[in-house]
Amino acid sequence: MRSYQVLFRTPEFTPLFAASAAHTAAQTVGGLALGTLVFRATDSPLLSAVSMFGPSLVQMLGATLLLSGADRLPPRTALTGISLAFAAGAAVMALPGLPIGAVFGVVLVLGLVASLGGGVRWGLLNEILAKDGYLLGRSVFNMMSGIAQITGYATGGVLVAVLSPRASLLLAAALYLVAALVLRLGLTARPPRAFGRPSVAETWRTNALLWSARPRRLTYLGLWIPNGLVVGCESLFVSYDPGAAGTLFACAALGMLAGDLTVGRLVPDAVRARLATPLLVLLAAPYLLFVLHPAVPVAAACAALASVGFGASLVQQERLMALTPDGLGGHALGLHSAGMLTVQGASAALAGSVAQATSPATAMTVMATASLAVTLALATAARWPRVPASEPAPEPAPSGR
Repeated sequence: MRSYQVLFRTPEFTPLFAASAAHTAAQTVGGLALGTLVFRATDSPLLSAVSMFGPSLVQMLGATLLLSGADRLPPRTALTGISLAFAAGAAVMALPGLPIGAVFGVVLVLGLVASLGGGVRWGLLNEILAKDGYLLGRSVFNMMSGIAQITGYATGGVLVAVLSPRASLLLAAALYLVAALVLRLGLTARPPRAFGRPSVAETWRTNALLWSARPRRLTYLGLWIPNGLVVGCESLFVSYDPGAAGTLFACAALGMLAGDLTVGRLVPDAVRARLATPLLVLLAAPYLLFVLHPAVPVAAACAALASVGFGASLVQQERLMALTPDGLGGHALGLHSAGMLTVQGASAALAGSVAQATSPATAMTVMATASLAVTLALATAARWPRVPASEPAPEPAPSGR
């Protein structure tokens, strides 16, 4: 599948796409509002960064407890429930006088709920599209995410300045409700993709199976760590320049849009397969310039250029799907999403801690250097023999299709 026209004519693709756009816009508007609200209340780069990316910190906890539900729950019901939970959480955080501790409690609960969302959403996308259509479909979702973030951060920056962070959180709650409505009305009531009840034991068993093969382990680490460390750089935009944070986030989203368009639609398959490491290097390298504490125009250009490198995740996800047994696609993609967001949240906390002790510019340089080091280490490890001769082939999980 190489045509956007064919893609949007595929049944159920458009409502899933539209609901995801509303959900992403809500996250950007609400995240910027929450980060600003916490920074104003605490004057802490660490707490501001964690408030924006804190839900990611519990993603791996959810992945160890709930992820078997990604293939064992009805997709429409699960996705609608997740959007409703986020709407309720955003509305609660907008309450005047809510203590900072309670805000972080809501943030962490939402992170646990979200740990299931990636697996359900991307597993459903993999089910909706033909086998050769996932990469193009995911690239369109990533491009949508970039556009929604550009619009959301720009709008959120204006709303925070003109109205208040709490008004922006209420707008986010309304967008989450729109997403829930579109999902409920636009998707069909599909059965779960796999048999059996979701359970912690089944989650652990499948996680162990997915982690058992060295090529998949290296792919997961490449999806999680370099990306997450650079998101740690982005988490400091508010403390780097509170007045220009919306601009920096929007430029980063613009770069991500350009990277996903190029990798997903324009690059030939044979070339794309070799681009993961070069794109991960590009993802981190521009942030090294922040050691010079550049002015906002230069900082925005660096953020945009670096974010082109997020296109590496498309190459790596395609590789992950090729390495994953049938019937485990949703779980495998959910583990990718949960691990990536967990590392992003941990990196935001680490970056905020370094910024607290030094400065946001110094912390961004440190995180970028670490990302480059991990990328080079993984590229070196990938040259080793990939799978020991004695490693058994994983057995596919039973499928409900």
